[in-house]
Amino acid sequence: MLHPNREKQQTYELVSIEDLVPENHMLRKIDRYIDFSFIDEKVHPLYCENNGRPAIDPTVLFKMIFLGYFYGIRSERQLEREVQTNLAYH
Repeated sequence: MLHPNREKQQTYELVSIEDLVPENHMLRKIDRYIDFSFIDEKVHPLYCENNGRPAIDPTVLFKMIFLGYFYGIRSERQLEREVQTNLAYH
């Protein structure tokens, strides 16, 4: 039978998200070579700055769609779950 560890860990370790994703990961390469700033320029006239709820960043939405296509994730709900759990997508 499993017993809980009676001695609690008393040390802390600082971990950077950057350190958790390998340097040669495909998404790092894409981020290095593709400038997504054009998206803001294209969609700026479509967003109201002073009325309504704050919008989700259109660049984030575009990147999510890109990830779905790149990894073959066809469901938007599944894509949202993947983005929430996979550090490489951030």
